[in-house]
Amino acid sequence: MAPYEPEKDTSEAGELRAGRRKAARYAVPIAVAGVAAATIGLVPALATSGDPDLPKVTAQELVEKIAASDTQQLSGNVKISTDLGLPSIGGMAGGFAGGGGGADRGGDGGDKGSAADPKSKLMELASGTHTLRVAADGPERQKVSVLEDAAEYSMIHNGDDLWAYDSASNEAYHAKGEGASSERPGKGDKGMPQKLPSTPKEFAEQALKAVDDTTSVKVDGTAQVAGRDAYRLVIQPKDSGSTVGRITVAVDGETGTPLKFTLTPASGGAAVVDAGFTKVDFGKPSADTFDFAPPKGTKVTEADEHAAPGRDFKGKGSRGSKEFGEGDLNEPKIIGKGWGSIAELKLPGGQGLPTAGSGDVPPDAQKLLDSLGDQVNGEFGSGTVFSTRLINALVTDDGKVYVGAVTKDALVKAANEAH
Repeated sequence: MAPYEPEKDTSEAGELRAGRRKAARYAVPIAVAGVAAATIGLVPALATSGDPDLPKVTAQELVEKIAASDTQQLSGNVKISTDLGLPSIGGMAGGFAGGGGGADRGGDGGDKGSAADPKSKLMELASGTHTLRVAADGPERQKVSVLEDAAEYSMIHNGDDLWAYDSASNEAYHAKGEGASSERPGKGDKGMPQKLPSTPKEFAEQALKAVDDTTSVKVDGTAQVAGRDAYRLVIQPKDSGSTVGRITVAVDGETGTPLKFTLTPASGGAAVVDAGFTKVDFGKPSADTFDFAPPKGTKVTEADEHAAPGRDFKGKGSRGSKEFGEGDLNEPKIIGKGWGSIAELKLPGGQGLPTAGSGDVPPDAQKLLDSLGDQVNGEFGSGTVFSTRLINALVTDDGKVYVGAVTKDALVKAANEAH
Protein backbone atom coordinates (compact mmCIF):
# COMPACT_ATOMS: atom_id res chain seq x y z
CA MET A 1 0.00 0.00 0.00
CA ALA A 2 1.32 3.44 -0.86
CA PRO A 3 2.22 5.85 1.93
CA TYR A 4 -0.59 8.07 3.18
CA GLU A 5 1.54 11.21 2.93
CA PRO A 6 4.93 12.57 1.89
CA GLU A 7 7.84 13.01 4.26
CA LYS A 8 7.53 15.60 6.99
CA ASP A 9 8.99 19.00 6.26
CA THR A 10 11.18 20.88 8.71
CA SER A 11 8.24 22.60 10.42
CA GLU A 12 6.47 19.31 11.07
CA ALA A 13 9.67 17.77 12.37
CA GLY A 14 9.85 20.70 14.76
CA GLU A 15 6.41 19.80 16.08
CA LEU A 16 7.41 16.17 16.50
CA ARG A 17 10.38 17.03 18.66
CA ALA A 18 8.48 19.49 20.88
CA GLY A 19 8.73 18.33 24.47
CA ARG A 20 11.56 15.93 23.66
CA ARG A 21 14.54 18.31 23.53
CA LYS A 22 16.24 17.02 26.64
CA ALA A 23 16.00 13.38 25.53
CA ALA A 24 16.99 14.22 21.96
CA ARG A 25 20.20 15.77 23.25
CA TYR A 26 21.52 12.24 23.66
CA ALA A 27 20.27 11.33 20.19
CA VAL A 28 20.18 8.00 18.43
CA PRO A 29 23.48 6.43 19.57
CA ILE A 30 22.50 6.62 23.24
CA ALA A 31 18.86 5.77 22.64
CA VAL A 32 19.55 2.76 20.43
CA ALA A 33 22.58 1.52 22.37
CA GLY A 34 20.75 1.88 25.64
CA VAL A 35 17.73 -0.02 24.42
CA ALA A 36 19.84 -2.76 22.89
CA ALA A 37 21.95 -3.20 26.01
CA ALA A 38 19.29 -2.86 28.66
CA THR A 39 15.97 -4.09 27.39
CA ILE A 40 16.54 -5.96 24.19
CA GLY A 41 16.06 -9.34 25.82
CA LEU A 42 12.70 -8.57 27.37
CA VAL A 43 10.67 -7.51 24.36
CA PRO A 44 9.05 -9.42 21.34
CA ALA A 45 8.79 -10.05 17.44
CA LEU A 46 6.54 -11.24 14.60
CA ALA A 47 5.90 -10.75 10.89
CA THR A 48 2.97 -8.59 9.82
CA SER A 49 0.25 -9.51 7.35
CA GLY A 50 -2.63 -7.92 5.50
CA ASP A 51 -3.49 -4.32 4.62
CA PRO A 52 -6.37 -3.30 6.93
CA ASP A 53 -8.55 -0.38 5.87
CA LEU A 54 -8.06 2.21 8.60
CA PRO A 55 -8.92 5.94 8.67
CA LYS A 56 -6.13 8.10 7.26
CA VAL A 57 -3.89 9.80 9.82
CA THR A 58 -0.86 12.07 9.62
CA ALA A 59 2.46 11.16 11.19
CA GLN A 60 1.93 13.88 13.80
CA GLU A 61 -1.46 12.43 14.73
CA LEU A 62 -0.02 8.93 14.98
CA VAL A 63 2.87 10.06 17.19
CA GLU A 64 0.34 11.81 19.43
CA LYS A 65 -1.75 8.62 19.50
CA ILE A 66 1.29 6.67 20.74
CA ALA A 67 2.02 9.30 23.39
CA ALA A 68 -1.61 9.26 24.57
CA SER A 69 -1.86 5.46 24.74
CA ASP A 70 -2.12 4.26 28.33
CA THR A 71 -2.30 0.50 28.17
CA GLN A 72 -2.22 -0.68 31.78
CA GLN A 73 -3.33 -4.27 31.31
CA LEU A 74 -2.30 -6.87 28.76
CA SER A 75 -1.09 -10.43 28.32
CA GLY A 76 0.23 -12.34 25.37
CA ASN A 77 2.90 -14.35 23.62
CA VAL A 78 5.80 -12.49 22.09
CA LYS A 79 9.01 -13.16 20.21
CA ILE A 80 12.24 -11.22 19.70
CA SER A 81 14.82 -11.71 16.96
CA THR A 82 18.13 -9.89 17.33
CA ASP A 83 20.92 -9.92 14.75
CA LEU A 84 23.72 -7.54 15.67
CA GLY A 85 26.24 -9.59 13.73
CA LEU A 86 27.84 -10.81 16.97
CA PRO A 87 29.06 -14.34 17.68
CA SER A 88 26.75 -16.33 19.92
CA ILE A 89 27.40 -15.22 23.51
CA GLY A 90 25.12 -17.60 25.38
CA GLY A 91 28.04 -19.54 26.87
CA MET A 92 29.92 -16.35 27.72
CA ALA A 93 27.10 -14.67 29.58
CA GLY A 94 28.34 -15.72 32.97
CA GLY A 95 31.84 -14.47 32.27
CA PHE A 96 30.59 -11.01 31.36
CA ALA A 97 28.26 -10.86 34.36
CA GLY A 98 30.87 -11.99 36.81
CA GLY A 99 29.83 -15.62 37.09
CA GLY A 100 30.03 -18.90 35.28
CA GLY A 101 27.33 -20.98 33.69
CA GLY A 102 24.28 -22.21 35.54
CA ALA A 103 26.06 -25.23 37.00
CA ASP A 104 29.00 -23.18 38.14
CA ARG A 105 26.76 -20.72 39.88
CA GLY A 106 25.02 -23.37 41.86
CA GLY A 107 26.13 -24.99 45.09
CA ASP A 108 27.69 -22.62 47.57
CA GLY A 109 27.56 -19.72 45.15
CA GLY A 110 30.71 -18.05 46.45
CA ASP A 111 31.62 -15.14 44.21
CA LYS A 112 29.91 -16.68 41.17
CA GLY A 113 26.58 -14.93 41.72
CA SER A 114 23.20 -16.42 40.84
CA ALA A 115 22.08 -18.18 37.66
CA ALA A 116 18.80 -16.27 38.09
CA ASP A 117 20.48 -12.84 38.18
CA PRO A 118 18.73 -10.71 35.50
CA LYS A 119 22.05 -9.26 34.31
CA SER A 120 23.23 -12.74 33.27
CA LYS A 121 20.01 -13.48 31.41
CA LEU A 122 20.12 -10.18 29.49
CA MET A 123 23.49 -11.16 28.03
CA GLU A 124 22.09 -14.47 26.79
CA LEU A 125 19.16 -12.71 25.11
CA ALA A 126 21.30 -10.26 23.14
CA SER A 127 21.38 -12.50 20.05
CA GLY A 128 19.21 -15.01 18.25
CA THR A 129 15.47 -15.59 18.50
CA HIS A 130 13.63 -15.99 21.79
CA THR A 131 10.02 -16.62 22.75
CA LEU A 132 8.48 -14.81 25.71
CA ARG A 133 5.21 -14.73 27.59
CA VAL A 134 4.25 -11.36 29.08
CA ALA A 135 1.58 -9.98 31.40
CA ALA A 136 0.95 -6.60 33.00
CA ASP A 137 -1.65 -5.20 35.39
CA GLY A 138 -0.80 -1.58 36.06
CA PRO A 139 2.52 -0.19 37.32
CA GLU A 140 2.74 -2.60 40.29
CA ARG A 141 2.41 -5.99 38.61
CA GLN A 142 4.29 -7.32 35.59
CA LYS A 143 5.68 -10.67 34.52
CA VAL A 144 8.03 -11.64 31.70
CA SER A 145 8.90 -15.29 31.07
CA VAL A 146 11.55 -16.49 28.63
CA LEU A 147 10.52 -19.88 27.28
CA GLU A 148 13.35 -22.29 26.51
CA ASP A 149 13.66 -25.99 25.68
CA ALA A 150 12.40 -27.85 28.77
CA ALA A 151 13.05 -24.76 30.93
CA GLU A 152 11.69 -21.32 31.76
CA TYR A 153 13.13 -18.10 33.14
CA SER A 154 10.74 -15.59 34.71
CA MET A 155 10.89 -12.09 36.17
CA ILE A 156 7.91 -11.19 38.35
CA HIS A 157 7.27 -7.73 39.79
CA ASN A 158 4.47 -7.65 42.34
CA GLY A 159 4.28 -4.62 44.60
CA ASP A 160 7.50 -4.29 46.59
CA ASP A 161 8.91 -7.62 45.40
CA LEU A 162 10.92 -8.43 42.30
CA TRP A 163 11.62 -12.13 41.75
CA ALA A 164 13.65 -13.80 39.01
CA TYR A 165 13.52 -17.59 38.75
CA ASP A 166 15.56 -19.95 36.58
CA SER A 167 13.96 -23.39 36.42
CA ALA A 168 17.01 -24.98 34.72
CA SER A 169 19.24 -24.35 37.76
CA ASN A 170 16.40 -24.12 40.32
CA GLU A 171 17.78 -20.76 41.50
CA ALA A 172 15.90 -17.57 42.36
CA TYR A 173 16.95 -13.95 42.73
CA HIS A 174 14.96 -11.64 45.01
CA ALA A 175 14.94 -7.87 45.45
CA LYS A 176 12.63 -6.01 47.80
CA GLY A 177 11.84 -2.29 48.07
CA GLU A 178 14.80 -0.10 47.07
CA GLY A 179 16.96 -3.17 46.49
CA ALA A 180 14.99 -4.09 43.39
CA SER A 181 15.92 -1.03 41.34
CA SER A 182 19.61 -1.84 40.92
CA GLU A 183 18.71 -4.84 38.81
CA ARG A 184 16.73 -2.81 36.30
CA PRO A 185 19.13 -1.35 33.73
CA GLY A 186 18.35 2.25 32.91
CA LYS A 187 16.59 2.97 36.21
CA GLY A 188 17.86 5.03 39.11
CA ASP A 189 19.46 3.62 42.22
CA LYS A 190 16.51 4.46 44.46
CA GLY A 191 12.99 3.12 44.58
CA MET A 192 11.28 0.22 42.83
CA PRO A 193 11.25 0.04 39.03
CA GLN A 194 8.07 1.43 37.55
CA LYS A 195 7.47 -1.70 35.49
CA LEU A 196 9.20 -4.49 33.65
CA PRO A 197 9.52 -3.92 29.87
CA SER A 198 6.94 -6.10 28.17
CA THR A 199 5.91 -4.52 24.85
CA PRO A 200 7.52 -2.73 21.88
CA LYS A 201 6.22 0.59 23.24
CA GLU A 202 9.48 1.27 25.10
CA PHE A 203 11.48 0.73 21.90
CA ALA A 204 9.20 3.14 20.04
CA GLU A 205 9.41 5.81 22.72
CA GLN A 206 13.22 5.73 22.63
CA ALA A 207 13.22 6.08 18.84
CA LEU A 208 10.78 9.01 18.92
CA LYS A 209 12.98 10.86 21.43
CA ALA A 210 15.64 11.15 18.73
CA VAL A 211 13.35 12.81 16.16
CA ASP A 212 14.69 16.13 14.88
CA ASP A 213 15.13 17.94 11.56
CA THR A 214 17.55 15.23 10.38
CA THR A 215 14.69 12.73 10.50
CA SER A 216 11.98 11.68 8.07
CA VAL A 217 8.75 10.57 9.80
CA LYS A 218 5.78 9.29 7.81
CA VAL A 219 2.85 6.89 7.88
CA ASP A 220 3.52 4.08 5.40
CA GLY A 221 0.32 2.09 5.04
CA THR A 222 -1.20 -0.44 7.39
CA ALA A 223 -0.58 -4.00 8.58
CA GLN A 224 -2.05 -6.63 10.84
CA VAL A 225 -0.06 -7.76 13.87
CA ALA A 226 -1.24 -10.49 16.25
CA GLY A 227 -4.72 -10.18 14.75
CA ARG A 228 -4.87 -6.42 15.38
CA ASP A 229 -5.24 -3.70 12.72
CA ALA A 230 -2.29 -1.32 12.87
CA TYR A 231 -0.69 1.68 11.18
CA ARG A 232 2.95 1.57 10.08
CA LEU A 233 5.01 4.54 11.27
CA VAL A 234 8.40 4.83 9.55
CA ILE A 235 11.29 6.79 11.06
CA GLN A 236 14.57 7.13 9.14
CA PRO A 237 17.61 9.39 8.80
CA LYS A 238 17.60 11.96 6.01
CA ASP A 239 21.40 12.10 5.80
CA SER A 240 23.97 9.41 5.05
CA GLY A 241 26.58 8.24 7.55
CA SER A 242 24.31 6.50 10.04
CA THR A 243 24.21 2.72 10.31
CA VAL A 244 20.45 2.97 10.87
CA GLY A 245 18.41 2.34 7.74
CA ARG A 246 14.88 2.74 9.06
CA ILE A 247 12.70 2.05 12.07
CA THR A 248 9.18 0.80 11.50
CA VAL A 249 6.63 0.79 14.31
CA ALA A 250 3.26 -0.95 13.94
CA VAL A 251 0.78 1.06 16.02
CA ASP A 252 -2.51 -0.47 17.14
CA GLY A 253 -5.28 1.45 15.37
CA GLU A 254 -7.62 1.30 18.36
CA THR A 255 -5.42 1.81 21.43
CA GLY A 256 -2.31 3.50 19.99
CA THR A 257 -0.13 0.81 21.59
CA PRO A 258 2.98 -0.13 19.58
CA LEU A 259 2.59 -3.79 18.58
CA LYS A 260 5.76 -4.28 16.59
CA PHE A 261 9.17 -2.62 16.32
CA THR A 262 11.61 -3.31 13.47
CA LEU A 263 15.03 -1.70 13.06
CA THR A 264 16.83 -2.39 9.78
CA PRO A 265 20.44 -1.34 9.13
CA ALA A 266 21.60 0.92 6.31
CA SER A 267 23.72 -1.97 5.05
CA GLY A 268 20.58 -3.97 4.28
CA GLY A 269 19.78 -7.56 5.06
CA ALA A 270 17.86 -8.90 8.03
CA ALA A 271 16.55 -6.59 10.73
CA VAL A 272 18.88 -5.87 13.64
CA VAL A 273 15.88 -5.97 15.98
CA ASP A 274 12.48 -7.35 15.06
CA ALA A 275 10.16 -7.19 18.06
CA GLY A 276 6.39 -7.64 18.17
CA PHE A 277 3.44 -9.53 19.59
CA THR A 278 2.45 -12.92 18.25
CA LYS A 279 -0.67 -12.87 20.43
CA VAL A 280 -2.08 -10.09 22.62
CA ASP A 281 -5.08 -9.59 24.91
CA PHE A 282 -5.79 -6.19 26.48
CA GLY A 283 -7.97 -7.69 29.22
CA LYS A 284 -7.02 -7.85 32.90
CA PRO A 285 -4.71 -10.83 33.64
CA SER A 286 -5.63 -13.19 36.45
CA ALA A 287 -4.31 -11.95 39.82
CA ASP A 288 -2.46 -15.22 40.51
CA THR A 289 -0.35 -14.61 37.38
CA PHE A 290 1.88 -12.41 39.54
CA ASP A 291 2.09 -14.70 42.57
CA PHE A 292 5.44 -16.40 43.15
CA ALA A 293 6.95 -18.54 45.88
CA PRO A 294 10.28 -20.34 45.35
CA PRO A 295 9.77 -24.09 44.84
CA LYS A 296 11.09 -26.36 47.58
CA GLY A 297 14.85 -26.72 47.40
CA THR A 298 15.38 -23.51 45.40
CA LYS A 299 18.63 -21.63 46.09
CA VAL A 300 17.57 -18.02 46.75
CA THR A 301 19.98 -15.08 46.39
CA GLU A 302 18.91 -11.80 47.97
CA ALA A 303 19.81 -8.60 46.07
CA ASP A 304 21.44 -6.92 49.07
CA GLU A 305 23.71 -9.95 49.55
CA HIS A 306 24.59 -10.10 45.85
CA ALA A 307 25.54 -6.40 45.87
CA ALA A 308 27.96 -6.80 48.79
CA PRO A 309 31.38 -5.05 48.57
CA GLY A 310 33.44 -6.38 45.69
CA ARG A 311 30.48 -7.94 43.86
CA ASP A 312 30.06 -5.11 41.36
CA PHE A 313 31.45 -1.70 40.42
CA LYS A 314 29.31 0.06 43.02
CA GLY A 315 30.72 -1.87 45.95
CA LYS A 316 33.73 -0.82 47.98
CA GLY A 317 37.21 -2.02 47.35
CA SER A 318 39.61 -1.50 44.48
CA ARG A 319 37.20 -2.26 41.64
CA GLY A 320 34.22 -0.51 43.16
CA SER A 321 35.97 2.70 44.02
CA LYS A 322 35.66 6.10 42.37
CA GLU A 323 39.23 5.59 41.21
CA PHE A 324 38.09 2.67 39.10
CA GLY A 325 35.83 5.05 37.18
CA GLU A 326 32.41 4.90 38.77
CA GLY A 327 31.25 8.14 37.15
CA ASP A 328 33.11 8.68 33.84
CA LEU A 329 31.18 6.26 31.64
CA ASN A 330 27.85 7.75 32.72
CA GLU A 331 28.67 11.27 31.57
CA PRO A 332 29.28 11.18 27.81
CA LYS A 333 30.16 14.18 25.69
CA ILE A 334 27.94 14.26 22.59
CA ILE A 335 29.60 15.11 19.28
CA GLY A 336 27.32 16.10 16.38
CA LYS A 337 23.55 15.74 16.35
CA GLY A 338 20.73 13.50 15.24
CA TRP A 339 21.48 10.15 13.67
CA GLY A 340 25.14 11.06 13.22
CA SER A 341 25.68 11.76 16.92
CA ILE A 342 28.70 10.18 18.60
CA ALA A 343 29.19 9.77 22.33
CA GLU A 344 32.70 10.38 23.66
CA LEU A 345 33.53 8.69 26.96
CA LYS A 346 36.62 8.02 29.05
CA LEU A 347 37.69 4.62 30.31
CA PRO A 348 38.63 4.35 33.99
CA GLY A 349 42.26 5.17 34.68
CA GLY A 350 42.92 6.80 31.31
CA GLN A 351 44.08 3.55 29.73
CA GLY A 352 42.93 1.39 26.85
CA LEU A 353 41.12 -1.91 27.15
CA PRO A 354 42.31 -4.47 29.69
CA THR A 355 43.40 -7.83 28.25
CA ALA A 356 43.14 -11.47 29.21
CA GLY A 357 46.89 -11.43 29.87
CA SER A 358 46.40 -8.88 32.63
CA GLY A 359 43.81 -11.08 34.31
CA ASP A 360 41.09 -8.44 33.98
CA VAL A 361 39.09 -10.09 31.17
CA PRO A 362 37.75 -13.67 31.05
CA PRO A 363 39.32 -15.65 28.16
CA ASP A 364 35.94 -16.12 26.42
CA ALA A 365 35.28 -12.39 26.57
CA GLN A 366 38.74 -11.69 25.13
CA LYS A 367 38.00 -14.03 22.20
CA LEU A 368 34.83 -12.08 21.46
CA LEU A 369 36.65 -8.73 21.59
CA ASP A 370 39.44 -10.01 19.32
CA SER A 371 36.94 -11.33 16.78
CA LEU A 372 35.29 -7.91 16.52
CA GLY A 373 38.33 -5.65 16.71
CA ASP A 374 39.81 -3.70 13.78
CA GLN A 375 43.02 -1.75 14.42
CA VAL A 376 42.98 1.89 13.25
CA ASN A 377 45.35 4.88 13.40
CA GLY A 378 44.92 8.63 13.09
CA GLU A 379 45.87 11.98 14.55
CA PHE A 380 44.49 10.72 17.86
CA GLY A 381 47.03 7.88 17.91
CA SER A 382 45.94 4.26 17.63
CA GLY A 383 42.98 2.24 18.75
CA THR A 384 40.54 -0.55 18.01
CA VAL A 385 37.14 -0.32 16.35
CA PHE A 386 34.56 -2.85 17.50
CA SER A 387 31.77 -3.26 14.98
CA THR A 388 28.25 -4.64 14.92
CA ARG A 389 25.59 -4.21 12.26
CA LEU A 390 24.27 -1.19 14.18
CA ILE A 391 26.57 0.20 16.87
CA ASN A 392 30.30 0.83 16.26
CA ALA A 393 32.78 1.84 18.94
CA LEU A 394 36.35 3.13 18.72
CA VAL A 395 38.45 2.52 21.83
CA THR A 396 41.70 4.48 21.72
CA ASP A 397 44.88 3.32 23.43
CA ASP A 398 44.81 6.41 25.66
CA GLY A 399 41.47 5.40 27.15
CA LYS A 400 38.83 7.27 25.16
CA VAL A 401 35.74 5.68 23.62
CA TYR A 402 33.76 7.00 20.65
CA VAL A 403 30.49 5.15 20.09
CA GLY A 404 27.48 5.66 17.86
CA ALA A 405 25.16 4.27 15.23
CA VAL A 406 27.62 5.57 12.62
CA THR A 407 30.30 4.20 10.30
CA LYS A 408 33.89 3.42 11.30
CA ASP A 409 35.14 6.38 9.25
CA ALA A 410 32.85 8.73 11.17
CA LEU A 411 34.31 7.50 14.47
CA VAL A 412 37.90 8.00 13.31
CA LYS A 413 37.02 11.50 12.06
CA ALA A 414 35.44 12.39 15.42
CA ALA A 415 38.50 11.13 17.31
CA ASN A 416 40.84 13.13 15.08
CA GLU A 417 38.80 16.31 15.53
CA ALA A 418 38.66 15.84 19.30
CA HIS A 419 42.42 15.29 19.51
